[in-house]
Formats: sequence, structure tokens, C-alpha cells
Amino acid sequence: MGNSLKAIVAFVPSDECQKYLLEDLEEMPVDKMVDLSGMQLRRLPLHICSFRELVKLYLSDNNLNHLPPELEQLQNLQILALDFNNFKALPLVVCTLKQLCILYLGNNKLCSLPLELRLLQNLKTLWIESNCLQCLPEVVCELSLLKTLHAGSNALRTLPSQLRCLQELRTIWLSGNLLSEFPSVLLDMPFLEVIDVDRNSIRFFPSLAHLPGLKLVIYDHNPCRNAPKVAKGVRRVGRWSEETPEPRKRSGAVIEITLDEKPSPPPAAKLEPEAEPC
Repeated sequence: MGNSLKAIVAFVPSDECQKYLLEDLEEMPVDKMVDLSGMQLRRLPLHICSFRELVKLYLSDNNLNHLPPELEQLQNLQILALDFNNFKALPLVVCTLKQLCILYLGNNKLCSLPLELRLLQNLKTLWIESNCLQCLPEVVCELSLLKTLHAGSNALRTLPSQLRCLQELRTIWLSGNLLSEFPSVLLDMPFLEVIDVDRNSIRFFPSLAHLPGLKLVIYDHNPCRNAPKVAKGVRRVGRWSEETPEPRKRSGAVIEITLDEKPSPPPAAKLEPEAEPC
């Protein structure tokens, strides 16, 4: 079915048109995964909510701005992808899915997250990049098992001090925000392995040498006057990354160091769906 025809049919809410969009998806797949990405959907077909053993549901790249309350029936759901849609608020029904481990919310129009998100205590990976967040919602700091947080390409200026409560957090991606100072709370998180503050407005970096778990720090594209000091074996990506923590000087002039090729930043959209243990 061509994309143009799908787009036309998606405007028609009749059951017949919805079945036409879903083609032969009448029973739950054997692999317990449903991928409706890029189907031009404006509403979730209700019969999907009857697949009570469903584990993975991908709804990326549609025109969704709400979800039906019947979604609550999917209590075995572990992965839910809602990225690249038109959500201005996270539907509260998502917060009833207490087995969720991975939640993709990137590339929407979210300005906040509901307090009910704290109910998702099994959540390990949260993608909220490319939204309209001016501050990191404090409710994120209540997700005690969170290991990976993607919050790039928002309008964050600071991070809440409560973030240090996330003792399981290992990677934090903050590229493309409005940080003018390195977030001090990260200095109190010794288990962090990856810190990405690429493309911000940070002018000075404190020492990170005391963080025993740190493996990679990305600080490129900041108007910084120094490179962060790190422990031996920690990789730095940014200005002067191949030198000692301070740039070499000769006759008062700073000599810039040619950078190695920077690794790709975290993708705006999810990668090919993979089974990830919870």
C-alpha cells in the first residue's frame, strides 16, 4: 500500500479503514511484538489492546496525539515506542504499564512529564530527546532503576539536584541543550560511565578525575577554555582531547589540537528493534 493512500485512509476512523491500514494483523504475533511505525495512524486500533501478552509495541513516526484507555490492558508490555508523533502531553495510560523497561518519547512536543511517571519503577531506558523541555522533570529522578537517559536537543539550562538519587544511572546524553555551566550534580554521581554535553554553551569544565566509573566524556562544540581532567583510561571527545587537560601554550597563543573523528551522537530515532532483557 502506498504512503499517500495510507495517509488518506488514516483520516477515516471507521473500523474497515483501520483494518485496511493494519492489513493482516488480526492476531497477536508469535514474537509478541507489533510494529506499526510509519503507518500514518491518528489513533491506535483498539483491537491491538486485546493482545494482552504483547511485550513490544512500536508506534513511532505516526500522527498520534492521544492513546485509548484500553492500552492499560497491555500489562506485559516492556518496550513502548511513541517517538516522532504529535504528543503535547504524555497520556496517563502509559504510566499504568508497570512492566515497561524502555520508553521512547523523543521528537514530540512535550513540555513536561506527569508525576504519574514515577509509577514506572521498572524503567531502565528513557528517551525524551527533541522535545520542548526547559527543565528536566524532577519525576525522572524517582525512576530508581534508570540506567540510560537521553535528554538531548531540548532547552535544558540546569539539572535538578535530585538526579544524584539515580544510583543505577550509567549514561546521560545532554547534547544540544542550553547548559552554560557543567551540571554540578553530575560531579556527585560516581557510577556514571558516559557523559555527553556536546553542543551546549559551557565555558569551563571542572575536573572529572574523581569519577571512578567514567569511561567516556563528550564535550565538543562548547566555547570552553579548558578540557575536563579525567582519570587514566577515560576517553575524551572534544577540544584538546588528545592533549593534557589544559591546552598547550606558546608565546601566549593557544595551539588548537586536531580532533579525531567524533563518534556518532545518540540517534534521534530508535535503532532497529532489538530484544533487550529487563
